[in-house]
Amino acid sequence: MKKNAPLIGFLVAFGVMLIAFAIYFFFLAKKNEYLVDNPTSKTFYFKVNNGEEKIITSGQYIKVDLNRGKKNEIKVFDENKKLLFDSAFTVKEYRGLINITNSDYYIHRQFYGYVPNKDSLLVSSSFELDGEKLPGHVIHHKKLYIEDFYYNLDEDYDKVIKNIDKIESRTKIYRKEDFKNFYKENYQ
Repeated sequence: MKKNAPLIGFLVAFGVMLIAFAIYFFFLAKKNEYLVDNPTSKTFYFKVNNGEEKIITSGQYIKVDLNRGKKNEIKVFDENKKLLFDSAFTVKEYRGLINITNSDYYIHRQFYGYVPNKDSLLVSSSFELDGEKLPGHVIHHKKLYIEDFYYNLDEDYDKVIKNIDKIESRTKIYRKEDFKNFYKENYQ
């Protein structure tokens, strides 16, 4: 049987493509996760979409499964298992945070790339934190379900960024105290 060079080339290219996709999905792809967070000193019980009851203690966050593109329900109980609230929300994005304690969260936008005057991006927007007006692209949230961010509470900004010649940005959500510490370390 004669060797078919185009067929061999196609099979090799196809194999390399499969290996590249496998490396991406197993090692490089960012996981899509939804968290329930409790930054308070209290303990809560909750049920998501009438599933099993879970307990969340002080300072803890728990990964939960939500139905993207559909309504999701959450029932929250206090430490005595008394119903605090029963609510529904729609999930649109691949990452989200359920704020069962009505706490303050801040979404910070970090800019990357070649920026001739980086300070001009920082001062082009401002936000208020504890009555003080500060420069930066930050959004304050207190609602039940928050999803307009890229990095969740349990993730950090990338340590290494490829050298790009345009301005790009990523957003990360923080608890209030964590954000105050981050802002103080990086901008003050």
